[in-house]
Amino acid sequence: MNGAQSVVQTLLTGGVELCLANPGTSEMHFVAALDQTEGMRCVLGLHETVVTGMADGYYRIAGKPACTLLHCGPGLANGMANLHNARRARSGIVNIVGDQATYHRPYDAPLTADTEAMARAVSHWVRTSTNAANAGRDAAAALQAAASLQGQVATLILPSDVSWNEGGQVVQSDELPYTPSIDSLAVEQAARILRGRGKVLILLAGNGLSQASQEHAWRISTTTRATLMADYVVGRVSRGAGRLQLERVPYNTDAAIEALKDFDHIILVNAKPPVGFFAYPDKPSTQYASHTQFHVLSRCDQDAEKAMSMLADELGAPPVAIPNAGARPLAAAGVPTPDGLAQTVAALMPEHAIISDESLSFGRSFYPHTHAAPRHDWLHLAGGAIGDGMPVATGAALAGGGRRVINLQADGSAMYSLQSLWTQARERLPVTTIILNNRKYNILIGEYKGVGAVPGPTAMSMLDLSDPQLDWVKLAEGMGVEAAQAHTLEECAALMARSFTQPAPFLIDLLI
Repeated sequence: MNGAQSVVQTLLTGGVELCLANPGTSEMHFVAALDQTEGMRCVLGLHETVVTGMADGYYRIAGKPACTLLHCGPGLANGMANLHNARRARSGIVNIVGDQATYHRPYDAPLTADTEAMARAVSHWVRTSTNAANAGRDAAAALQAAASLQGQVATLILPSDVSWNEGGQVVQSDELPYTPSIDSLAVEQAARILRGRGKVLILLAGNGLSQASQEHAWRISTTTRATLMADYVVGRVSRGAGRLQLERVPYNTDAAIEALKDFDHIILVNAKPPVGFFAYPDKPSTQYASHTQFHVLSRCDQDAEKAMSMLADELGAPPVAIPNAGARPLAAAGVPTPDGLAQTVAALMPEHAIISDESLSFGRSFYPHTHAAPRHDWLHLAGGAIGDGMPVATGAALAGGGRRVINLQADGSAMYSLQSLWTQARERLPVTTIILNNRKYNILIGEYKGVGAVPGPTAMSMLDLSDPQLDWVKLAEGMGVEAAQAHTLEECAALMARSFTQPAPFLIDLLI
């Protein structure tokens, strides 16, 4: 057994069933090992940002890591933006990054890079394997890091001679990933705050937004009248019928300050104190009031479900049904608007759909109109590096077992990773992509106002995508995905309904 075979079999033994790959010469023995090992599904991405984004989306739905296969430092660099997003979403990923043979590195060949330094920028755990005998052990350690309850990005750098040398061994670790226990004193402190005076917000993130956590949160809220809200930076939210009608902390700094100004106490459940995405002239970086006190119930590496259950029990909060969100909305008609599109998606989406949301500025008001939709999971751009909507949708579909994925996708950021469509076609994945086509970087036009800059003709031309216009129907068809254009919400609804009947990807170019 060579080193590459020992890594593949160690990962497979540890429950990794999917390898997302864009390999090169240094990874050829790993590719051969994949071919020789039963049970590992291999999916090709045409760019590393697609590969890493797919791994993020896969984890968010599967709840367990996939591995990526990337080519040397530059290949890792190509995938770093979506590894940044995955790290913010707390997604577990095992990156296998090929590298120069150990004896070849001193010659400074063209692809030689400081791969470890690159990896540390977007990884919780990094190691370079130095010999075939230890490669399996290193893979087991990477998997243990990635598979922690709140996932981590683990990067194993695998020099090519470590892959091809004999002496590899499969390592099976019975040791469970470490999850810090919940501090009972933190639970007691949160209970004291909730029993006392003052206005209290419970801010939820991580698995504090799962179905079970929401049920505990509602017990607590109805007993104490605390307000519940989701953090803005979240990877996955359980939504729809039978789930809480939660709103997120607003993106806009002024709106966030207004939403949080009255709270005397904020209890953090896998969340951090809210801060602005960016600094703006004459505005604070923090979004909460100066008198607000923070109390940590659970950190982002702890089990929020357990913490919320303990807090509900500490308060003696009885089980109580989550309120009905009301009747499912009807599909809207006419010119596409944010509210109308949200209503239409809520009206038509199948049960247990998955929403991959990179709608950016167009989608800020989607939540209120989708509370009464069927049960679904909503996946957000957690790290702010645009270009994750399509890859996350693709990875979610790979994990979803046939669940319909709806990708609400801004047109500008879609160009960062449109190669995802090719993988969707190749794997025949049930993804409906709705391109929100306003032919401009609209979010940056809003940011101009936010920072107080005054754009002129040159600046505005840099935010314009209409010269030449992007033909999304042709782009999709060129990737093997059926596509059509819609000018009205009626046309969009008809195309959505049609796409939901076929086990294949479909793209709707919605002119907004």
